[in-house]
Amino acid sequence: MSMMNSSALKSFAPSGTLRVGINLGNPLLANEDAAGKLSGVTIDIANEIAQRIKLPLQLIPFKTAGATVDGIKSGDIDLVFVAIDPVRGADISYTPAYIQIEGAYMVKVSSPLQSNDQVDVAGSEIVVGKGSAYDLYLTREIQHARLFRAVSSQAVVDDFMSGIGNVAAGVKQQLESDAKRYDGLRMLPGRFMVINQAIGIPKARLGFEDITAYLSELIAELKQSGFVSEAMQHHHIQGAKVAD
Repeated sequence: MSMMNSSALKSFAPSGTLRVGINLGNPLLANEDAAGKLSGVTIDIANEIAQRIKLPLQLIPFKTAGATVDGIKSGDIDLVFVAIDPVRGADISYTPAYIQIEGAYMVKVSSPLQSNDQVDVAGSEIVVGKGSAYDLYLTREIQHARLFRAVSSQAVVDDFMSGIGNVAAGVKQQLESDAKRYDGLRMLPGRFMVINQAIGIPKARLGFEDITAYLSELIAELKQSGFVSEAMQHHHIQGAKVAD
């Protein structure tokens, strides 16, 4: 593929270091161990980008997607890995998606709810991670139920089990994992949305269109070559797929 020209490179990473925001709010794609070491598909892709453009890499972890997006809006980071969303798209230029993830609902075993289409009714209260792709989507789509926003996606099930709401919403795998800490929970079948995860850069940068085009070409290559699927296998990701 083509190289990024010098003017685009300077605009892309003005500090001379590629500063990448890593969203720890989605453990399917990024994690941090007790020693502070980051790992996951997004870290693998970030390293590959830095190698291609021959710049040092700085990984900057954030606890939530919302905080990650705020970091790119403020200019403190150069690139993020977040879900494509039209609200965020006002400030962020996206590549095509590299991974698709399912959003799902979880309820208590005693709940009368049996399907996703029964959730959006008067009296339903959905717990969702504040600023997450699920929060943004449900804010637009929910007509009758109320939303309660947990401080992060990881806090959704704990808030739910503390007595808040009657439905928990989030990454299917995150909910299933968290549910193992409690008894009496079940997933509603299927999914209520598909989340397209992509690379985003700030539209405030000069020539962001050219930078986006370069990164889009790179992502297409990483999908076609098997890089993304191999990274998913290496990090034992299930319930997601390489985006078309």
